[in-house]
Amino acid sequence: MSLLAVAGANSAVAGGYDIDNSLKFEEDNLELLYKTFSGEGTGAGRTFTISTWCKRTELGGIDIIFGFGRDTNDYGDGGFRINSDQIQLVSFPYSGGVNSYNIRSTQVLRDTSAWYHLIAAVDTTQATTSDRVRLYVNGTEITDFTTSDYPAQNFQWKVGRAEEHMIGNRPDASATEGAGFSTQNFSGYMAEFYFVDGQSLAPTDFGEFDEDTGIWKPKAYTGSYGTNGFYLDFENSASLGADGSGNGNNFTLNNITSADQATDTPTNNFATLNPLLAIDTAWTYTDGATSGYDAGGDSFAEGTIGFTNGKWYYEIVQPAESGNPSANMMMGYGRPNLWGTTSNVGGDTYSFAYNRTGVVFYNGTTTSGWSAYSKDDVVMVAIDTTNGFAYFGVNGTWGNGGVPTSGASGTGAFDYDSLVTNISVGDLLIPALAAGNAGNIIEVNFGGFTEFPIASGNTDENGYGNFEYAPPSGYYALCSKNLAEFG
Repeated sequence: MSLLAVAGANSAVAGGYDIDNSLKFEEDNLELLYKTFSGEGTGAGRTFTISTWCKRTELGGIDIIFGFGRDTNDYGDGGFRINSDQIQLVSFPYSGGVNSYNIRSTQVLRDTSAWYHLIAAVDTTQATTSDRVRLYVNGTEITDFTTSDYPAQNFQWKVGRAEEHMIGNRPDASATEGAGFSTQNFSGYMAEFYFVDGQSLAPTDFGEFDEDTGIWKPKAYTGSYGTNGFYLDFENSASLGADGSGNGNNFTLNNITSADQATDTPTNNFATLNPLLAIDTAWTYTDGATSGYDAGGDSFAEGTIGFTNGKWYYEIVQPAESGNPSANMMMGYGRPNLWGTTSNVGGDTYSFAYNRTGVVFYNGTTTSGWSAYSKDDVVMVAIDTTNGFAYFGVNGTWGNGGVPTSGASGTGAFDYDSLVTNISVGDLLIPALAAGNAGNIIEVNFGGFTEFPIASGNTDENGYGNFEYAPPSGYYALCSKNLAEFG
């Protein structure tokens, strides 16, 4: 069983429609896409549908999914966004003006392990007020709102018209095209971004409930798009703003490069670091929650996926710009007693930690023989839960003469099943990072996305992940498709 399954993260794991790529957004870098249409769209700003899948990596604040237009004061006109974790379609009044529309859910989106499918379907020609805007999450209509100020009948949005549009942000109070609002950028991943101009559509045009699991999953959209409609699938790393609708409504990139393309998608959900499970609030997460910064020292961060079975592989780097290179790499299990109460990783009977000096800490003691590592080294971690072994390596070479494929013999392995008092084969393990000193940065690569550059591009035997070094035979990336098969 995995934490992913426990959290209820929706991800189709087998068969049907597959999504190969997503795009990572980071607020700190003001990463966004933008386009200004040349003329009036089919829906004339009255009828349209916005549909996208997203996976959040930072909570609270404002994350704009789609912003559009400027008002007479040269300010962003409106947008579809997540505000304090609530879904919202809202106008942006200048200097405290009155919203012309503001529909905001009571429901919150706080599962950082999950992909969410969000839809805003609009038709202001409708006579019934509540029919003019419909919001959906994972195929289900939202009916409970904190605010429900609907637009007037025949109200015209600036969306789908001769206005600037942004994905991941909204136009700032500037005449410069592509200038986004500095504090409201989306942080996380987006996939399958549709804008249908001239139609207010149902969720079933874009997804369906799996007949076996009941999970809401994506399907191919087969309808028309309208004049200013578009579809961004983020599959071409050399042209991430390319429109796949056939309309040629391509978007321009701002602070986004091919390195921001990810394989973490709604149909194959990868592990990331989890802000909800941080042992210490001193940690902050960036770069699609694959990079963690510890401002406090002696604190821990956990992954979004745990497991009880299978053989798993991932990589870690402490980048050159990090602080003191004393970060530990560890595995642990259990809540609420995870890693006990000690500040020293491996100082309790619920964890073990691989240190930069080549030492493994456990039960308050140590054992040596593994490879030391320095900044910018790629640390390899392979966990064999069948036999209760952990293997650690650096830059392509396994330490302590480790042979991850040695099976029950455990050649060169750390035998956590025998040595760690309160960890046994079959227990829930959670991949985690520990930073021994304040100011340390740790970057992890579970295979879906990573900030550190990948020069070689290796996958596991199922073809999943993107790693610097090839996972050993029989070891797999931590993702939902592999978990369904091996976890």
